[in-house]
Amino acid sequence: MDMVALELIRNLQQIDHENEYVLFIKPDADEMVLTETSNFRIVRLEGGFYPLWEQVALPKAAKTAGCRLLHCTSNTAPVNTRIPLIVTLHDIIYMESSYLRIMQGTGSPYQKFGNVYRKMVVPRIVRESRKIITVSHFEKNRIGEFFGMQGDPRLTAVYNGVSEHFKPVTDAGELARVREKYHLPARYFFFLGNTDPKKNTKGTLKAYSDFLKQTGSDIRLVMLDYDRAELDKLLEEIGDKYLIERIVLTGYVVNTDLPAIYGQCEVFLYPSLRESFGIPMLEAMACGVPVITSNTSSMPEVAGDAACIIDPFNPAEITNALVTITGDPLLKSRLAGKGIERAAQFSWKAMAENVLKIYNETGRDL
Repeated sequence: MDMVALELIRNLQQIDHENEYVLFIKPDADEMVLTETSNFRIVRLEGGFYPLWEQVALPKAAKTAGCRLLHCTSNTAPVNTRIPLIVTLHDIIYMESSYLRIMQGTGSPYQKFGNVYRKMVVPRIVRESRKIITVSHFEKNRIGEFFGMQGDPRLTAVYNGVSEHFKPVTDAGELARVREKYHLPARYFFFLGNTDPKKNTKGTLKAYSDFLKQTGSDIRLVMLDYDRAELDKLLEEIGDKYLIERIVLTGYVVNTDLPAIYGQCEVFLYPSLRESFGIPMLEAMACGVPVITSNTSSMPEVAGDAACIIDPFNPAEITNALVTITGDPLLKSRLAGKGIERAAQFSWKAMAENVLKIYNETGRDL
């Protein structure tokens, strides 16, 4: 279950005791993080392959349960259901020709199949949904333009939030524990790259390589659970395969350990090519570290004036931002302070309150 859906559920369990909810889940590890409450009943629904589960088992189970509204929270939904539908459409990146060109020959088989499935389903559910929730005004405008629904009252933006455990870590013992657990170097940049082309991993590695060449710095690059073979391939492409010696691959990181990893980095790198929101950027800000992010899509909207904004298609701009921030302690401190203030404007409770308002308004119109 994705973080946004999980935080929505947890907060609705706390703030709404008038409506009754039925939560349909596939029996897997996700159910370990969910508990029933007086207003939430959990139904573990078998159904096999996810498209079959969503298109066949889910609408049947929702009808049997007597649901008056069906909210599907992760971009897709049943295309044949008589239950009034609300869908959270996080983005339509997979519909965009520019992104599809970038994806050619890249991405995992799972990512490619997901893109095909969404391209088949999303246009239909956009037409049929009573309400379409997305996560930024940029994405709202993008969806409106793409599907010809500018000004459509069914389309609304509800910002994501930041979990409360993302804050500056001051406990020296906790910082040391996390540093030892993940073999963190004394000084490092932090980057959450993955194999999705939109994350701009190749451009970020090129920028980091150039930073080292320009400065002779000992600052290393920490990346999360990234495949070593994939990393070797990217480093070969940028002509710097020996850069691997300066990169720390942490392996899987427990979410509750992330604040101490964010908080001990010199700079958090988030130079994506395209994002619908950018939760990690706010997490890093909440932990009090400077952020470098992009001037594209939703990122300037979410970052405000609390980040260093660059052109992600130009690695030299990323390099220059790293050089500037690491060489200017006052700028680094100012960005860190602004980041904490900016992140405080986003909360999961506010997100849930806005979604609840949509539920109630839609229910009254039935």
